[in-house]
Amino acid sequence: MSSVKILFGLVFAAMALVLQALGAPALAQWAPTKPIDFIVMAGEGGGADKAVRFIAKSMAEEKLIPVPINVINKPGKSGGEALAFLKSRKGDDHTIMFTLNSYYTTPLEQPDLGVDIGTFTPIGRLAEDVFLLWVNSERADINTIDDFVKAAKAKGDAWVMAGTGKGAEDSMLTDFLNATYGLNMTYKPFKGGGEVAKELADKRADSTVNNPSEQNDFYPKGITKPIIVFTPQRLTAYQKIPALRETGMDFQYFMQRSVVGSPGMSKPAEAYYQGLFKRFFAGPAWQQYRTKNSLAGDFISGDALRAYWLKEREKHARWKMALEIMLTKGAARKK
Repeated sequence: MSSVKILFGLVFAAMALVLQALGAPALAQWAPTKPIDFIVMAGEGGGADKAVRFIAKSMAEEKLIPVPINVINKPGKSGGEALAFLKSRKGDDHTIMFTLNSYYTTPLEQPDLGVDIGTFTPIGRLAEDVFLLWVNSERADINTIDDFVKAAKAKGDAWVMAGTGKGAEDSMLTDFLNATYGLNMTYKPFKGGGEVAKELADKRADSTVNNPSEQNDFYPKGITKPIIVFTPQRLTAYQKIPALRETGMDFQYFMQRSVVGSPGMSKPAEAYYQGLFKRFFAGPAWQQYRTKNSLAGDFISGDALRAYWLKEREKHARWKMALEIMLTKGAARKK
C-alpha cells in the first residue's frame, strides 16, 4: 500500500473519530430556541389540563428546558380543534400536544377532520389514567353498582351523565353502561373534566365518570363519592371501591396520557423531546404525581408508541360499532 493511501486512511480515521466524539452529540443536542406551545385536547381543570400544567411547572422548577412552556387549551369539537391545529403545524419543532382517548375517538366520530393519528410524531406515553363512576355524596341510596342501576333506571332519560364531548371516552362509557344495564341516561357534554366534576358537585348532573385528579376538589371534602372503578383490580387510593370486574362484568378501560409532536417534526427535535420526557417520567416529581392520581402504565415512545396508538384506534373502532349495535337492539326492544 502506498504512503499516500496510508496517509489518506489515517486522515479519514481521524475524521471519523472527531465526528463520533463531537459531531454525533452535536446533532443530538438540538434544543428549543423559543417558547414551546403545549396543546391540551380538553378544557381547563380536567385531568389532561392538570397534568400538562404540572409538567410545565415542574420542568421550569427543575430547569429541564431552556424556554418557557405555553399551555394552550383547545377543547372544541371534542378535541378536534386541537387535532386540526397540530396537523396544520407540520414540521414545527416547537409545538407538542397532550392526548386523551379522544385522540382515537374524535377522528372516528369526525372523519371530515382528515386527521390520521399515525402521522403525528410519537414522543412518549407518560401514563394510563383510570376512570371511576361518581355520584353526589348526598345520594345515600347509591353505594353499589346495583344501587346505581336501580336509581338510573327509575329516572330514565332524566338521569344526566355529564361528560367532555360526544364520542369522547366518557361518552363511550356512558353508552357502555346504557347498553349493558338497559339504562337510558342522557349524556350532557361540557368543555373539560373540571367543569364536569363541578356539575356533579353542584347537583346539576346525576353522575360522571371522572378521573381521580378531576375530583380532587370535591371527593376529599365528602361532596362526591365513587361507586366502582373501571380497572382490573381495586386502586390503592380507593381500596374500599370495587372494580367492576368484581361484580361479574369482565370490563376494564384506561385513558392514555401521551405527548405527541407535529407531523414532520425534525429527527433531532423528536430525539430531544423523547429524551426529555423519558427523564421526566423517571424523575420523582412525575412518579409522585402518578401515585397521587392513581396513574398506571410504563413509558413508551417512538415506533412502539405509534403501534400502541394504531392498536387502540382499532380497538375503539370495534367497540364503537359494538355499542351502536347493542344500543340499537335495546331501543328496538323498548318499542
